Amino acid sequence: MNFTSNISEKIKNISIQKNIIHIGEVKKFDGNIIYTDPFPAPIGSLCLIYDSEKNKIMSEVISFDEKYNMLAVLGQNPNLIIGCKVQLLDDGKKINIDDRILGRITDAFGNPLDDKPMNIMKDHWPLMGKSMNPLKRKPVKEPLDVGIKIINSLLTIGQGQRVGIVAGSGVGKSILIKMMSQFTNADVVVLGLIGERAREVGAMVQSLFNNENKNKITVVAVPADQSPLLRVRGANRATAIAEYFRSKNKNVLLIMDSLTRIAHAKREIGLSLGEQPTSKGYPPSVISMIPNLIERTGNSDISNGSITAFYTVLADADDHNDPVVDTARAILDGHILLSRSNAQMGIYPAVDITNSVSRVMNEIIKQDHLDVAKKFRAHVSSYVENKDLLMMGGYVQGKDALLDEAIALWPKIIDYISQKEDEKISYSECISKLLKLYNE
Repeated sequence: MNFTSNISEKIKNISIQKNIIHIGEVKKFDGNIIYTDPFPAPIGSLCLIYDSEKNKIMSEVISFDEKYNMLAVLGQNPNLIIGCKVQLLDDGKKINIDDRILGRITDAFGNPLDDKPMNIMKDHWPLMGKSMNPLKRKPVKEPLDVGIKIINSLLTIGQGQRVGIVAGSGVGKSILIKMMSQFTNADVVVLGLIGERAREVGAMVQSLFNNENKNKITVVAVPADQSPLLRVRGANRATAIAEYFRSKNKNVLLIMDSLTRIAHAKREIGLSLGEQPTSKGYPPSVISMIPNLIERTGNSDISNGSITAFYTVLADADDHNDPVVDTARAILDGHILLSRSNAQMGIYPAVDITNSVSRVMNEIIKQDHLDVAKKFRAHVSSYVENKDLLMMGGYVQGKDALLDEAIALWPKIIDYISQKEDEKISYSECISKLLKLYNE
């Protein structure tokens, strides 16, 4: 499976909505941005440029003024010179989509990456989505089973909720999203692998499509070596696919890995256009893009479908105050923090219970479940806060009833929050095990 194919080799597979018209020439090229004659085309329009060797170079309109249209190359190493011809393909605003996308792996343009033929699909959906009336959105009422014990029982996720998975590198983020993709009871799973290593993309896809649920999964893969515009387009395409199935009354699980790489791509685009960098080098367009992308998910205002979305957020050097982490945490309906100390102790999934929260959990679960979950979290918090004291032998039993209970239950707590990579546990079974833990 080749994830690094040259974009120019895939041009013939793109559905062209109208006749190609010659519209101008290249005037200058600074290595990143192509300046051409001005022509009427909205931002996001796709163009072909014929380089000095007559190769077709795919590009996208990213800005314009009265003197130039500014295009970014969607490939690598173009041999451009002044006078290269430019042709407009289409406005790039819609994607072709139908049920045949399920079970397939595609790139940012919808071209297949699995070496199987892809027929033109019958339906269309806007790449940037459709606006919704916030007052008519359906509320989050029902839990979504993701097949993972610690999330189902202690961080219960509702259908239509948006959640961040915040983690540094190497703490089990990829394994967690793979487990959710395979184990969930959602009708459709859309996985956007944006800006990740090609090797990781290949390993993830092979694992997912050897699973019995492969026919309800679709993957949009744009690895790290692709253009920043392709990475942003890939994120929008994955979201558009999820929106399409939501409009068909499906409960969709959308997993975007990772929101940070999308933000990095948008930062590259913004800086190349002359935007002023702010916190940690992010221009304002990045901070506005994140809520725009996230708000497209959730419950519908006209159908009974939903998009439950998980966005992985990289905390570089375990810094949880990064601008992307802060912006995502403010707009999302909860966050799951993965702990490096848990991973180092071999506790997987390495979820940090005390610093993770689901903002809709209290509204969608039963009272007995809520009471036991609160007690569980209190025991974990008490034990973790006093761990150093316990290790030094400085605690005298009987001084703190909650801590005494936590010490007695700790082996069972560790056993409960641990789960094997290939072990699926249903929502009802998770709740039953949690209630049993405190009623024995």
